[in-house]
Amino acid sequence: MLRILTVIGARPQIIKASAINRAVRTEFKDQVEEVIVHTGQHYDEQMSQIFFEELQIPVPNYNLSVGSGPHGRQTAKMIAGLEEVLEKETVDYLIVYGDTNSTLAAAIAASKVYAPIVHIEAGLRSFDKKMPEEVNRILCDHVSTFLFPPTQKGMDNLRKEGFNINQLGPYDMNHPGVFNFGDVMYDNSLHFKHIAQNKSRILQDNEWLEESFVLVTVHRASNTENLERLNGIFHAILRIANEQKVVLPLHPRTLKVLQESSTSIYSSLQNHAQITLLPPVSFLDMVRLEQAASLIITDSGGVQKEAFFFEKPCIILRAQTEWVEIVDRGAAVLADSKEESILKAYQAFQKNPQIQFDKIYGDGNAAIKIIEKLLEQ
Repeated sequence: MLRILTVIGARPQIIKASAINRAVRTEFKDQVEEVIVHTGQHYDEQMSQIFFEELQIPVPNYNLSVGSGPHGRQTAKMIAGLEEVLEKETVDYLIVYGDTNSTLAAAIAASKVYAPIVHIEAGLRSFDKKMPEEVNRILCDHVSTFLFPPTQKGMDNLRKEGFNINQLGPYDMNHPGVFNFGDVMYDNSLHFKHIAQNKSRILQDNEWLEESFVLVTVHRASNTENLERLNGIFHAILRIANEQKVVLPLHPRTLKVLQESSTSIYSSLQNHAQITLLPPVSFLDMVRLEQAASLIITDSGGVQKEAFFFEKPCIILRAQTEWVEIVDRGAAVLADSKEESILKAYQAFQKNPQIQFDKIYGDGNAAIKIIEKLLEQ
């Protein structure tokens, strides 16, 4: 029996982990046993628990309850907690996702005890090491035994960094295996899109079934902790709302900053007839909103991709993106936080340009192929 230990710490990682967990439960239940650790990097019932329920993920075997805090302190607490888990659990692989501090902490803890690391969503690069996520993903890649980039671009990035993408097994951290089987988030989008249409009531409850609207999400610290950037974004949103309805689920961090430091903008958002402010929405509700929106504006890496999966144009509230493929295909525009750049991108998409929504993220079976590869070793 193959034993894997899955480490998650943030809501996007819960979503990604659900694809692997679903494959374990449905395709490999007699061959694979999964132990789940939640670091508690981001955890509250509104932001996490409902995701476990909707995605049908078991309650984590361990919750480290680390909570938020400065990067160094938070990461150190997670390393210490994960070391204790690894002392108790004998596992064949430790699986990490993406680029959070939980990813970094798990990679450090596992590498010190020579537990083979599997990095799902490897090879992504924004080429901006001022982004904490960029440092996390690079360091994790370079101690992993298996790297699973979600795209060919990820494969190319790893090759340029010296990885042998044609390496033959057996694999270890000195001779890692690199494979592109597609994106587990695309697996999820295909799996849950019809479930969301049947179970989510968010459109009906808000009478949006027949309306055209722009979906906006803002949560990244680089935007919320810089008032000039935050104000630029929301000034643009207010102007877009003069032309089209805007739906804005507010992340707790964004809401807190608006209430404490940008009260005039928050008041304008609350009082604008074309803007609907929502609390954080569930996974299925978010999928339903993405399916129904005419345009998506976001600083989230995951939402950028989901916009592409559902063939929606996207304005990215960042200067760089690790998902360069969607920009190259004209499906997304990097507008950063500048008011006029955001409006220019919005106006360009209103002209309905030709966008190439081709199948660059696999065939929807990435999770199954990843587990099959681990079973081969």
